[in-house]
Amino acid sequence: MGLLLIFAFVAGAGTAVSPCVLPVLPALLSAGATGGRRRPLGIVLGLALTFTLTVAVLAKVVSGVGLGDGVLRDIAIGVLLVFGVALAVPSVAARIEAPLSRLARFGPKDAGDGFWSGVTVGAALGFVYTPCAGPILAAVISVGATTGTTLRTLLVALAYAAGSAIVLLALMLGGRRLIPRTLNVQRVLGAVLIATAVGMIAQLDVRAEKAIAEHAPNANLAAGLEDSNAVGDRLNSIRPRAKFAERTAAVGPRSKLPVLGTAPDFTGTQRWFNSKPLSLAALRGHVVLIDFWTYTCINCIRTLPYLKAWDARYRDSGLTIVGVHSPEFSFEKDAGNVQRAIRSFGIRYPVVQDNDLATWSAWGNQYWPAEYLIDARGKVRHVHFGEGDYGQSENAIRSLLAERDGQVGAKARPRDPFTISAATTPETYVGSARAQGWVPSKPRDGTHAYTAPLSLAANSFALGGTWRVTPEDATAVRDATLTAHVHARHVYLVLGGNGSVQVNGRTIPVTHQRLYTLADYPRAGEHVLRLRFTPGVSAFAFTFG
Repeated sequence: MGLLLIFAFVAGAGTAVSPCVLPVLPALLSAGATGGRRRPLGIVLGLALTFTLTVAVLAKVVSGVGLGDGVLRDIAIGVLLVFGVALAVPSVAARIEAPLSRLARFGPKDAGDGFWSGVTVGAALGFVYTPCAGPILAAVISVGATTGTTLRTLLVALAYAAGSAIVLLALMLGGRRLIPRTLNVQRVLGAVLIATAVGMIAQLDVRAEKAIAEHAPNANLAAGLEDSNAVGDRLNSIRPRAKFAERTAAVGPRSKLPVLGTAPDFTGTQRWFNSKPLSLAALRGHVVLIDFWTYTCINCIRTLPYLKAWDARYRDSGLTIVGVHSPEFSFEKDAGNVQRAIRSFGIRYPVVQDNDLATWSAWGNQYWPAEYLIDARGKVRHVHFGEGDYGQSENAIRSLLAERDGQVGAKARPRDPFTISAATTPETYVGSARAQGWVPSKPRDGTHAYTAPLSLAANSFALGGTWRVTPEDATAVRDATLTAHVHARHVYLVLGGNGSVQVNGRTIPVTHQRLYTLADYPRAGEHVLRLRFTPGVSAFAFTFG
């Protein structure tokens, strides 16, 4: 453990001088160039503390109440704006420093002015300080998110933050020597803090970090150390055991289903719906069906009639279905969106949010949807990925229920099951990260004007007008159009924002972030869809059926 702490300290120091910290460095230097001589010390202490808590503790706590990723970031933006204005306007600075200076009696008696305001600014920057996350930091984040914060993960995170803090303190002290301390300079430095906050509102820091990571992949000076075998061996000591470590060939007394291993429990989850928080230990004696899904996935949606029918038919016989909502898009982490979808789909069985994909990772899952069937002793007995084979899955449920108490009864009757076309256009995304089939080229990050070709080949897509594209989605800016030449009977598109989309002249209002049906034809075939978007509407992913 001691050697791993040394590795983490060195890695933190190395990443503090890597290009990945450039988006936050101007704000750090500007904040450290003003105030008393102990202000830089207050800044690095605040940054190290909140960065450590964010990595090892707070990310789990905030997600635990079902919030998205932006809460801590919004707080940090507000703090930077306040202190930027304070630097630019001395009278505002005096009002802020007055209450903070009273805290000085709890700290060093000879501290210069600005120490506690420095702690506050550093604390805000600690929430958004994002170094190149090498294996050491990545291990701490993943272990903290999936298994909870332990003393070992907290110590490693502290060592990492301390290494970064010492280097950043040296940079700020050097900056104080080089930057003249006049009122005009102070106002310029305040403007830098305000500009940093405004840039964060516009996601410019995120784009900069992404560009740096893509174009300078070896910029981390500690990369060689972090990738060494010695570090890898010691990181294994803080990671949890692999899933399905226990395997046996035993067969139940009535069911011929094999025993695939011990089922991992729910971990790193957030809000529960339709039930109090559950555990597999509390469900011992029940047959449990775990369904990994997300509410905009059309393949998941098409399994719901069967899941709801099984819940209605077999719940009283001992079956418990638990939907583990594992989001694909960031807006799917919002508890309100998930609750709205559950109500809209008419789901009555328990559903739990898995925003950090912690339970997903514990199972080693890779698919939406995925069903894992667990017997009354907590053993995994049947697995199915994707759609179809519903009869086989129901027979497996009945087999384990019969193994439990011998009482099963008649089969379930799904209402309004979906029909799936044999051959359809493959799904694609509108965001740049996973866009496929776009002509003349896939969408590019940033705001750009696009010109759609006059005609499209089958299974291809094109943007027209001005769009703002991110790795996850594309948002209409001006005269935004989208043309799709597809082979399908049903055409779906995940949309967000507020506005509308015209599909071949028919208007579809967009009010929530969810999956929308663009077209529902009598039979499968080739179709050309011409979409026109009002500004502010975002498109995420196409699926077909």
